[in-house]
Amino acid sequence: MYKVKLYNNIAQKGLDTFTDNYKVADDIDNEDAIIVRSAKLHNLNYPVSLKAIARAGAGVNNIDLDACTDRGIVVFNTPGANANAVKELVIAGLLLGSRDIYHGIEWTKTQTENENLPKDVETQKKKYAGHELAGKTLGVVGLGAIGNKVANIALRLDMKVLGYDPYMSVDAAWALSRWVQHKTDLKALFAESDFISLHLPELETTRGMINKESIASMKDGVKIINYARGGLVNEDDMLEALDSGKVALYITDFPTAKLAAHPHVIGTPHLGASTEESEENCAVKAAQEVMDFLEAGNITNSVNMPNLSMEMMFPYRVGVIHTNTPKMLSKIADILSRDDANIENMLNKSKKDIAYTLLDLTEKPSEEAIDFIRNMPGVSRVSVYCK
Repeated sequence: MYKVKLYNNIAQKGLDTFTDNYKVADDIDNEDAIIVRSAKLHNLNYPVSLKAIARAGAGVNNIDLDACTDRGIVVFNTPGANANAVKELVIAGLLLGSRDIYHGIEWTKTQTENENLPKDVETQKKKYAGHELAGKTLGVVGLGAIGNKVANIALRLDMKVLGYDPYMSVDAAWALSRWVQHKTDLKALFAESDFISLHLPELETTRGMINKESIASMKDGVKIINYARGGLVNEDDMLEALDSGKVALYITDFPTAKLAAHPHVIGTPHLGASTEESEENCAVKAAQEVMDFLEAGNITNSVNMPNLSMEMMFPYRVGVIHTNTPKMLSKIADILSRDDANIENMLNKSKKDIAYTLLDLTEKPSEEAIDFIRNMPGVSRVSVYCK
């Protein structure tokens, strides 16, 4: 029986995905896998049994990826499972940013004792007069699962849409409307956009990308929407731009003490994926990823290992996580062939310094062969699967 440990409340629909071959709880030891949402796992003492961690969501900042990679622990996330929820919040952000609905509501709530309210609203509304989205230009930075949906629906609002993503996948390209103008120069997108919506992970290369220099290349009065990651924006530079009016409005799901009370900031408490549907989608996808890996060695949506899947058509399978170095495949194959087990199918993929190999066999490999592979320099994990 496989054991899966929970580090947060996981939607029941996701837990129901597991078969009777799984024990799933938050109080078990020597687990095979972990499912987590926001709990921080950086100081976790990984048990030797741990093979996989699935993040029910997109960001994995709460997981020590380097430590997991060194130990041969596959870390999954669930891209796209919360895409619709975030897309809808971005559309709400666009509307809040264009019509000044937010400040209008704030004023209305102060008028509970005003007997002349029906008359006063007619004069007060001029203060909150806004603009229509139709005809405005939206720059979408990052055209993954969420950015793609945002770009496509913004077209339906009669906006002109610019998109930037130098690493756009083939699937994303197929899903993106041909009416989205693909920019290869980020500064050109900044210069033309009335609204800018960020849809990027927080990496060394993206952290603080909205800063004094990049803001200077934007239109005066630009409105920036950040429902991706707070660290994409340099707080001090944003505060200066808000005070000067260079940035007219910052709409974010990541309010901070420095920016939260600013009159030109609309902050929400990390609501992006906080819908019942999104949490269920993420939980189901995380459960499916864990099961497919533990039962068949297939890796889908890993952030630290090569993604590699193939149908299991033979009785036995060996999965090896190892360094991406010469002759590793031939050495592994040579050891397995000593048991007269024919390798019927083999697939190998690499990701930087890490490689993953699946080998399908007609005969069960011996314990001696598996131990020999496990002790090879550069091998971090070996698993055997039975059909």
